[in-house]
Amino acid sequence: MNIPSTPHGPLPRESMDKARGFIERGRETQKRRPVDSRVGDWREVYVPWTSGEARSQAGRCMDCGVPFCSNGCPLGNLIPEWNDLVYYDDWRSAIDRLHATNNFPEFTGRICPAPCEPACTLSINMDAVTIEMIEKAIADRAWDEGWIKPEPPSWRSGKRVAVVGSGPAGMAAAQQLNRAGHHVTLFERNEYVGGLLSLGIPDFKLEKNHVDRRVDQLTAEGVEIRTNVNVGSDITARELLDGYDAVCLAGGSTAPRDLPVPGRELDGIHFAMDYLTQQNRKGRGQEFSPEETISAEGKSVVIIGGGDTGADCLGTTIRQRASRILQFEIMPRPPDGRKSGNPWPQWPDVFRISSAHEEGGIRDYNVSTKCFSGKDGKVGVLHCVRVEWQATEAGRARLVETPGSDFDIEADLVLLAMGFLHPEHNGLLDDLGVEYDGRGNVKTGASMMTSVGGVFSCGDMQRGQSLVVHAIASGRTCARDIDLYLMGQSSLPTVSGYSRPVLHRPGTTA
Repeated sequence: MNIPSTPHGPLPRESMDKARGFIERGRETQKRRPVDSRVGDWREVYVPWTSGEARSQAGRCMDCGVPFCSNGCPLGNLIPEWNDLVYYDDWRSAIDRLHATNNFPEFTGRICPAPCEPACTLSINMDAVTIEMIEKAIADRAWDEGWIKPEPPSWRSGKRVAVVGSGPAGMAAAQQLNRAGHHVTLFERNEYVGGLLSLGIPDFKLEKNHVDRRVDQLTAEGVEIRTNVNVGSDITARELLDGYDAVCLAGGSTAPRDLPVPGRELDGIHFAMDYLTQQNRKGRGQEFSPEETISAEGKSVVIIGGGDTGADCLGTTIRQRASRILQFEIMPRPPDGRKSGNPWPQWPDVFRISSAHEEGGIRDYNVSTKCFSGKDGKVGVLHCVRVEWQATEAGRARLVETPGSDFDIEADLVLLAMGFLHPEHNGLLDDLGVEYDGRGNVKTGASMMTSVGGVFSCGDMQRGQSLVVHAIASGRTCARDIDLYLMGQSSLPTVSGYSRPVLHRPGTTA
């Protein structure tokens, strides 16, 4: 029997069933380390695949004529192409195809909710391809093999660009602009580059060495990185405009949503990000006084907010050995499967169990906190009520308290994980005089330029709180628009899967 071949060499015998891979092999994800083991450390919860396991899962890709997965990805990742390359054991080409659309696949392979997967054609009636974990496997293999190296530009344009904010959007914009030949300075007000990647997301989801080596790559490529610089005070808006040919605002959406109820001023009630950033700093060796420390050890904890940030708080409080953990969500519990009004390939609004939820804690839904009380200035009790969501004649949902459903919950630590409203206006943004959209984000035009000439914006600062994959896509798009503004033409790639945002109702997710 003749074994067919491909441009990558002869097909291994086990590869001959690729056309039926999705039929003959079920979806398998990377295994999570045992709960009892992983809650005792801060290391990543997943066990890496072997090469064979990754290739087997890549072989489930149908190589659809219309790749809905790529359309579901804001970056337009060439998913069928690198699935195919992994299956045929051509990992070097796979990372090249992945980097063609994504600067940091090891980030998205770990913390992106993977909108590509519910858009996978198999999701119509089967389990989707494990796209995110294949992406992660490609990136990790490339780093292990030494294939990812600095790519400094071969020439310099003489143009200077300031990128303010070093989260995934700012990092992507800085790398793209530098590779286009511009002199880029990346400003970060904190001591670490990476934004929420470094200070917001726990190590058990994203170990910081993954971020640090990309920072090292940026530096080696020629990006000037300035940490501990609060642009707007340490450097004024006028100095920024006078010193650079273009400015990219990528500072993120950092104004947290508060809970302005009686008792909010009591000690022991903290914004989730204050709690998570402190733990990440501790993980890097920083020390805090007893008065500064926010710890869940031995405490009864209530987390208000049921999203990803709430789950990050949950996993962190478990590792800090809280005595009891409750997570409250004001919205109803999502259904176990898609509803009729939420068809493929839309993002499915369904019940999910993260690694943190698997580790412990109690989740409760339709709960609203009316007020806090305590003793000696410290929080001790949450006074709550059950709520229902009723449709109005206008077709909107209205929050209604359930009569007689009031209840109290004791708590020593309360973490507010209810999302973010918009970027901070005071300081740089107000000093620049940029316009804001209806939700308080920086308003931009079709070219991602703000109302101030030469000043652009991207990421959560421009879009509103969103996903890491949107941040990278936005940063890449903004870099191309800045390059066009400076040079009149650009060789930087367009972001085929990224569409600029439209305004949504306040309180909804873009």
